[in-house]
Amino acid sequence: MADTKNPGDKPLSVGTKTLSLKPRTETGVVRQSFSHGRTKQVVVEKKTKRRLAGDPAPAIETPTPAPAAVAAPVKVAPRPAEPARPASRTSGVVLRTLTEDEQSARASALADARVREEEERRAAEAEAARRNTKEFKEQQEREAAEARKKAEEERHRAEEEAKARAEREANKRNEAAAKATSPAAAKTPSTPARPAAVAADGSDDDEAPRMVRRPGGGVARPVVAAKPTAKPAPAKQRGRLTISTALNADEVRERSIASFRRRTQRLKGHASNEPKEKLIREVTIPEAITIQELANRMAERAVDVIRLLMKQGQMVKITDVIDADTAQLIAEEMGHTVKRVAASDVEEGLFDVAEDHASDTTPRPPVVTVMGHVDHGKTSLLDALRHANVVSGEAGGITQHIGAYQVTSPESGKKITFIDTPGHAAFTAMRARGAKVTDIVILVVAADDGVMPQTIEAINHAKAAKVPMIVAINKIDKPDAKPERVRTELLQHEVQVESFGGDVVDVEVSAKNKTNLDKLLEMIALQADLLDLKTNPNRPAEGTVIEAKLDRGRGPVATVLVQRGTLRVGDIIVAGAEMGRVRALINDQGETVQEAGPSVPVEVLGFNGPPEAGDRLAVVENEARARQVTDYRAHQKREKTAASSGMRGSLEQMMSQLKTTGRKDFPLIIKADVQGSLEAILGSLEKLGTDEVAARILHAGVGGISESDVTLAEGFNAAIIGFSVRANKEAAALAKRNGIEIRYYNIIYDLVDDVKKAMSGLLAPTLRETMLGNAQILEVFNISKVGKIAGCRVTDGSVERGANVRLIRDNVVVHEGKLSTLKRFKDEVKEVQSGQECGMAFENYQDMRVGDVIECYRVETIQRSL
Repeated sequence: MADTKNPGDKPLSVGTKTLSLKPRTETGVVRQSFSHGRTKQVVVEKKTKRRLAGDPAPAIETPTPAPAAVAAPVKVAPRPAEPARPASRTSGVVLRTLTEDEQSARASALADARVREEEERRAAEAEAARRNTKEFKEQQEREAAEARKKAEEERHRAEEEAKARAEREANKRNEAAAKATSPAAAKTPSTPARPAAVAADGSDDDEAPRMVRRPGGGVARPVVAAKPTAKPAPAKQRGRLTISTALNADEVRERSIASFRRRTQRLKGHASNEPKEKLIREVTIPEAITIQELANRMAERAVDVIRLLMKQGQMVKITDVIDADTAQLIAEEMGHTVKRVAASDVEEGLFDVAEDHASDTTPRPPVVTVMGHVDHGKTSLLDALRHANVVSGEAGGITQHIGAYQVTSPESGKKITFIDTPGHAAFTAMRARGAKVTDIVILVVAADDGVMPQTIEAINHAKAAKVPMIVAINKIDKPDAKPERVRTELLQHEVQVESFGGDVVDVEVSAKNKTNLDKLLEMIALQADLLDLKTNPNRPAEGTVIEAKLDRGRGPVATVLVQRGTLRVGDIIVAGAEMGRVRALINDQGETVQEAGPSVPVEVLGFNGPPEAGDRLAVVENEARARQVTDYRAHQKREKTAASSGMRGSLEQMMSQLKTTGRKDFPLIIKADVQGSLEAILGSLEKLGTDEVAARILHAGVGGISESDVTLAEGFNAAIIGFSVRANKEAAALAKRNGIEIRYYNIIYDLVDDVKKAMSGLLAPTLRETMLGNAQILEVFNISKVGKIAGCRVTDGSVERGANVRLIRDNVVVHEGKLSTLKRFKDEVKEVQSGQECGMAFENYQDMRVGDVIECYRVETIQRSL
């Protein structure tokens, strides 16, 4: 219907009818019915559709209930169309007809409402059907459960009746057998009494079986009376008890197979309760063991072990750890034998497993260690023997690393292994390691310098190792060389050379001019022949780690001197707390070899981490054995470190120790190129410590300086020291950004001196008093706005303004402070000499009296050093 517009305020008319506004809502009351006979009245509103007078009035289906339960749609009869009333001109309200778009929108809304109602109805029907199905299933399950329960009760009742019947029949048979064997029964045989349940026809027991009625009224079953004589019963038919078999049975049913099995199981159960024979076991007990583990090894209950401990007065739990002695007492109390083991047993069999037979041994090259004082020419002598130049590679011209080389004697063609040790005082541990693995010690003494402290130390190391010594008097080409003085000084340390009637060989050599080097090699070969050095090369290798380092490209590298057996590529090795598989072997010339025999120094690649210098190396059979050994050694190392650093103990103990000692720490992170240098640095820094200040090593390792080292230093505000190593690019940038100082050193002298100076700065300075003079108070003047001024005469020395003073009254110090004013007449002066008079005033002190003595002094601060 087209929509008409009214430009004015006049009412709009269609045809001859005038459109008007009237209420389109009609209300009514409808009664709703619910389940269980409940009803309810609801108010229904009916909205009519706006239409023109000529349109037909359709039936309207409009349920619009008030806030109540939704009822079924109610059909409302259409009302007859009323003629449109003319609109009031005064109201100003003009009605218009709906457009086609509005009519289509309303129609689609009604259609959507009908679709929603249909979906809701279907969902309600589906829910009701699901609920009915669920209730039906639950009802069926309940009925089935009740039926099973009834069947179970019937079965139990039938079993009990059958059991009672079988017992009665057995009693009857026993009674009949007893009567048949008695003498009275033999003289006058009598017929056994009939039971009360015999049938009324009075037939004999032998003729037909008797029918016995079941209690409570049931199916009668045939019962055979007991026979007077015991006869073997025929085989009985066994099977399942059903109604048909019960009605058709002509013989008495025996016990079922299931009943017989149950009886057998009960008998077995009674038999299992009998005490069994106790098994005696050999229990392996370590140093500490839990109660649960001990009970498992003894195959006993843990409750019995705890009960035994409680009898001894110990209240323990199943997870508590007990010592080996307590565990042994418990095991022996329970009748077991004990085998005690220790954690260190994993190292058994690593070294010196069996002695070599004489037939299996072959000669080996001697191991010669060169020792002596610093700068006496040890490395130069070895370079002359090897035709090499190792000295040029050492920083500062001093040896700071231990090296191992092999030299072939030109005369005999035999090989000699040399070990070069540093001469600096810090490398004591290196020299000790060299003396332990050596066969011969060459003591190098400079002819122009004589016996020095490290020369004496080398003599002591050689005596402790109980190895022969050869004295090489070097630098005889110098003008001030005095070999005789060297021989004389050696006598003071119980070293008597052959020229003085002793047994120690001495050779005068010159490493620079290569003088008498062949004679030195000849003496070494002669001494080796006297020692008769032999070993078995066909056995697992054993050796000693001379030096270890962390190479960036190759990983952990260890310099190993093989002492027994042969080390091959692929062997599984253990050295200290580190293990690995040999990936490569490199000799002293830099060549890769496949195996290294006795007395051969090689570099070994393949360790998981750099081992400690001085650790013994051994070849094991598999990785599991190697892991056991390394785990034990790593645990021991952690325990030792914790004990030495004082990490254990309560917090109160740590705080009290800090209060009592008042020790200041100088935190450091040290990275070195090799393990031996790191060991020497740590030993030197440890000796620098005092009761007031000490170096605290946060981390010490082998290899370059990494970012983790810088991060650790930042957390503890520590300095980083690199000895013959450098920081990588990332670590250097991080240290610069965070302000962490990294110092690099190549000579151990400089490193120790700088750390010593830095630690000296942590020491509290010393305060020293310097007496200036004394003055005596002659008069005290009270000046307004100023205070009291003491008129004094300087008796001795001088008095300076700003100096510290003491006020002494009757030889007792009553005040200590500083001079605030020093005047000579009316002028302020800096100093007043002896015999002159002056005016003095103290800072914050006014109690001055005539006759007091003023003592003037100066306090000087003196910086201490280690």
